[in-house]
Amino acid sequence: MVRKTRAIFFTLINLMENYIQIEITPIEESDSAIAIAELSEIGFDGFLEEEKILKAYCKESDLQKEALNDLMNRLDLSYSLSILKNENWNTIWEANFSPVQVDDFVGIRASFHEPMIGVQHELVITPKMSFGTGHHATTFTVMQLMRSIDFKGKKVFDFGTGTGILAILAEKLGAEYILAVDNDDWCIENASENTLINQCKNIEIQKVDSVNDAWRFDVVIANINRHIIEANLSNLSAVLLPHSTLILSGLLQSDETDILSACKLLGLHHQQTSAKDGWVAIYLTKE
Repeated sequence: MVRKTRAIFFTLINLMENYIQIEITPIEESDSAIAIAELSEIGFDGFLEEEKILKAYCKESDLQKEALNDLMNRLDLSYSLSILKNENWNTIWEANFSPVQVDDFVGIRASFHEPMIGVQHELVITPKMSFGTGHHATTFTVMQLMRSIDFKGKKVFDFGTGTGILAILAEKLGAEYILAVDNDDWCIENASENTLINQCKNIEIQKVDSVNDAWRFDVVIANINRHIIEANLSNLSAVLLPHSTLILSGLLQSDETDILSACKLLGLHHQQTSAKDGWVAIYLTKE
């Protein structure tokens, strides 16, 4: 059997602090998606998937042992825990970063990979520890939906930009202006670097914690998680212009019904859902 290794995401890593690694095994891929979503809510910010193995990481100071044990008991999973001393996390990340191809639409690679052929758009991403390299199903499915949207001359809001990968794709698809925001200093730095690598001209990057209700956009993309989406859904709807588009991701398939119900109350119309590995991205419009 070919061993599968996939780096899901990393957020800000404090190189002066030890990290906790938990290893959950055995685990099925469908259960892994649920575990990642739940673990991200209790302080874990890095994940590696291997064949029937999930490794999750958090700063030693962020470990919530009681919450972790409760979660593992609820999901009927067992884990082992180890402390990782200060390491070169970028080396680990790069070693697990492989090129990604979204159909024949987008290819994502690092600068140390060979150019990709047979794709309409190629994105070069510095594989630092920010969410959004295309490996995870949430980013992959958003890109699939972006293929069917007309971005030419549009104003785009990328809420929770991470590496900036979706903002970069929006510019390549013809967007006139993209506001890409995040609340994490590392993400702001990484997204800024990636926009330069891809020679982007129309992307503005800001560090913000909330949606400004004075903003107005033709396309809004929020690839985060259910709790942040639910907390900001009303504001995300409010910044949409008439006849505009909203893409929501970072959601499990089990979240879809509740999210669509909340969207319907805000006058948002469901057009399409893209699903992969237990995750969904939802395409909605505001008439």
